[in-house]
Amino acid sequence: MRLFAAAVVVCLCLVPALRAQEAPSPDMPPPASDAPAQPVDSNNPMETLKVNVNLVNLYFSVRDKNGYITNLTKNDCHIDEDHAPQTIKKFTQEKNLPLTIGILLDTSGSQQNVLPMEQASGAEFLKDVLTPKDEAFLISFDINVNLLADYTNSPREIQRAMDKAEINTGAGTGSVTGNATPRGTLLYDAVFLAAHDKLRQEAGRKILVILTDGQDEGSQETLKTATEAAQKSNAIVYVILLADPYAYGSFGIGYTGSAAMDKLAKDTGGRVINVGRNTKKLQEAFDQIQDELRTQYLASYTPTNLKLDGTFRSLQVDCGKDTKVQARRGYYAMANPLGDD
Repeated sequence: MRLFAAAVVVCLCLVPALRAQEAPSPDMPPPASDAPAQPVDSNNPMETLKVNVNLVNLYFSVRDKNGYITNLTKNDCHIDEDHAPQTIKKFTQEKNLPLTIGILLDTSGSQQNVLPMEQASGAEFLKDVLTPKDEAFLISFDINVNLLADYTNSPREIQRAMDKAEINTGAGTGSVTGNATPRGTLLYDAVFLAAHDKLRQEAGRKILVILTDGQDEGSQETLKTATEAAQKSNAIVYVILLADPYAYGSFGIGYTGSAAMDKLAKDTGGRVINVGRNTKKLQEAFDQIQDELRTQYLASYTPTNLKLDGTFRSLQVDCGKDTKVQARRGYYAMANPLGDD
């Protein structure tokens, strides 16, 4: 896993800084100025004006009984942060904003019977969603976490990597589904690495799509730290639950994946779509995610609480009676959102 994290860091170091402003060349002399020198008042030293633009960007979708609503304006919605009303500065529908997608593929032993349909449907989803301005990467997780395909806008490249994914039960050394000593299914570690090491440095819309039964065994990270990493990267998590509880013994005793995945998804503004082992339902799940991505809004505001103290701020979005808003439940007010914690 450390090798994977190191590899991710190396990859990111090779990418130019995101949307950085072009600085003047250090070899060029500064332009001459005809302005007279300003006198210095020793009793009132010059102060440097520091402008801090602390803009919170919130992506969300809105539904009613007839489906997704696509004609809202900023006057239709209200945002509360820690129960304090906020003033929306920008409100747009962002169906064409560049998208970064991380696909997390469960290749543990419990997914033996569903991996082929995951591979086929996942590849089709990316072919329909990815445009030249979008990017995606692919991670598999079992007793290890592996980066199978780094950032690319080529669905074919992701498909080739996905087709090569294999079930890894750690035969001979033990696995969560075997009879020997359990080694684990590192789901939370995979989410943390994808969010913290990959998505956190990216701008724009960011989502993680996890194909799994939701069961974690042996991760160093926890549900809490994995969720925090996704929230800090402003990533929306969708979980496509392909659960076969009987893979864990008679009557699914010990299976707890569904509840954990529901919390992860809801806390980040996504949701869980349970498809069992049904290929048609899996395809419909990907269609639902596409629909949501095409109907998302972006609301931006400067919070009334300007402290960048790293604390968690709860969010509530209301777009009127009889509507259901799907949005993240909060964010971390960090001074350096792209840096280390």
